[in-house]
Order: sequence, then structure tokens, then C-alpha cells
Amino acid sequence: MYSIDTSVFMDWQARYYPLDLFPSLETRFDELIAAGNCRAVQLVKEEIDAVGTPGLRTWAKNRAALFVPIAPDVQAAGATIEASYPDLMDPKGLHESADAYVIALAQINSGTVVSQETSAAEKRNTKRTHFIPDVCRDLGIPCINLFGLMRSEGWKF
Repeated sequence: MYSIDTSVFMDWQARYYPLDLFPSLETRFDELIAAGNCRAVQLVKEEIDAVGTPGLRTWAKNRAALFVPIAPDVQAAGATIEASYPDLMDPKGLHESADAYVIALAQINSGTVVSQETSAAEKRNTKRTHFIPDVCRDLGIPCINLFGLMRSEGWKF
């Protein structure tokens, strides 16, 4: 099971692979969603609603099966992650961050996190010491980016 971070949807649809040019990517995601192999916590939907493009918001609205409520076990694991990695949350963020719960969903389901974030070591002049890949590495949770997902699924375009 893949636990998808907001950054994947933003990069996919709003930045690099718009649906009008890459319709088969949408089909592939729909197949993963229908099979139950691709999920995102409800907080990801809230982030999309807050900062996503109109097209991405509509796309997300039409894929209710993708977004899951935060179950009690995911809530507890996410709270533990937030407590252990307080700088995982962006201090400039205007809404509640989904990051800890994206990680927790994968952790609870023995899944893989999919995020476009890079580790703190790869960034210049960051004040934060932990991003999604850093926490995943520390916790032993697989973390890949969108290309990693495409390769893992054997998608070819």
C-alpha cells in the first residue's frame, strides 16, 4: 500500500504532468486506488483543498476512495511521530500538516510513503532538520518519489 503525500499530487498535476497531456497517468492512479493500493489521509485532501489548483481540487473531490479518515491507530502513531520530530511540521504552514500522518498510515499498514520532498541533507539553508524522507529513514519505512512509484509499478509511458 502506498501512502501518498500532497506533494505528489501537486507535482503531478499542477507542475509537471498535467492531465491533459498525461491522461494515462490518471488511469494508472485510478487503478491503484480501485485496488486499494493507494491511499492518502484526509489531511492530504484538506491540504489540496487549501493550496491545490482548481483542477486538482476537482480531481481529488471525484476520488473519495483515495482519502481515508485518520483511524485511531494512525492517529496515535502520527502523534508519536509529531512528538519525536517536532520540526517535521513547517512552522510557516497555514494549516495542519499531514506529513506525520502520511508516514503513520504507511507505518501501520506496512506500506511505502510516496513524497516529492527531499531530505534535509539535500536542501540548502534549511532551518528544519527533518522532512518526510528523513523521518521515514529513521523509522525504517520505505519512502519513494513519484518516479519511484512509477518504477515500482512498472509503468511505462
